[in-house]
Parts: sequence; structure tokens; C-alpha cells
Amino acid sequence: MQKAAQQETRPAGRRRAPVVRRRGTSPEKTAQTRQTIADAALAEFLEKGFADATIESVAKRAGVAKGLIYRYFEAKEALFSAVVQQEIVHAHIDVDDSKKAAGESVEAFLRRTLVPSIRNIEKKSRADIASVVIAEGARFPALVEIYRRDVIDPLAQKIKRLALSAKKSGEIVDDHLIKNPHFLLAPIWAGIVINKFLDKSNPVDIGEMFERQLDMIFSGKGK
Repeated sequence: MQKAAQQETRPAGRRRAPVVRRRGTSPEKTAQTRQTIADAALAEFLEKGFADATIESVAKRAGVAKGLIYRYFEAKEALFSAVVQQEIVHAHIDVDDSKKAAGESVEAFLRRTLVPSIRNIEKKSRADIASVVIAEGARFPALVEIYRRDVIDPLAQKIKRLALSAKKSGEIVDDHLIKNPHFLLAPIWAGIVINKFLDKSNPVDIGEMFERQLDMIFSGKGK
């Protein structure tokens, strides 16, 4: 009753101020901002390397405030991880054994899925990102850990499963690829080192090297 009386004696026309609710950032806007920053970070890393890249320069490239970057990425290593995810992990390289068509051999599956990507590795940014890891990984171990965790280990595990399937079907006769799936990936790394560091004036065809490795593995010539 007392509460009701107080309400009745409130001066007429006096109303509570409306509550202003700010609209949060949409998921689409958040994703677009992250991509813009990651694109700027990619350009910065490829131009200057990891050591000389700065958050300030990334912000300037992206056209955003430096503080905004820290809302999405806590450090420069997190930016590098985002670049790896965007440019390599999500690059639609699907060699999961569950994607192999019925009756398709492992060799044919790898030639269909992996070879086209390897042939374009230098046309995209993937070889350049790997070269940053090679050049600066000793100084910045976090780069190696990011690349190993997000790229190398998942790919090696998928190749190992494919190697087990190939051994079971008789496509390969030994356990070399099962025990060391990096055997298949070795020409990629060799090609990147040659083209980016050892002999830039006489680059090798990384895609061709990879296909010849496939030939040796599945023909038995590499034994």
C-alpha cells in the first residue's frame, strides 16, 4: 500500500529516462575485421619478415586503430597464427582419407587433391609463409610451433592414414611412408629452400618434384 501511495504522488508527466541499448558488433562485421587485419599482417610479414613487422604497421595497412588489433589478437604471434589459418589451413587442401571416392586408389586421390595445390604453392602465399618460418624459426620458436601444430602435424597424420590404406590395398609394399609421412612432403620443403634461399636465379619446379616423388613411392623405384 505504501509503495502504491508513493507511485500516486509522483509528479504528473515525470517519466524514467529510456534505457539506451547499444547494438553489438555483428558476427559478419567481426569476421570481416579479423580478415582485414589478417590480410594486412600477411602483407607486413611477407614484406618485412616477422622480426621487423610491427602491430603499428599492420594497423596502418588495415586502416584501423592499433588498439583494435589487440581486441582481436593478443600479440604478433597470434597475428601470425591467424595468417597461417587463413592462407594455409583454410586453403581447401582436403586430403582426408574419408574424401577418397569409392574404388579410387590412394595415388590417384593424392594426384587429384594434393598435386594441384603443390603446383600453385608459389603462386599463392603459402611458400612465402613457409620461408618466414624457415628464416626466423630459430629466433622465434613460436613460429615453428604454430606451423607444426596447424599445418605439418595434421597433414602428416592424414598422409599416414592414406599410407596405411595404400599398404593394405597393395599400392605400396613397405612401411616407409607409414613410419615417416614427411617422406612425401620432403620435395616441397627442398623446393622452397632452393627457390627462396639457395638458388633464386635457377628455381626448381616444386610441383614437378612432388609428382616425381609420388612416382617413386607408388612404383617402388624409391626403395
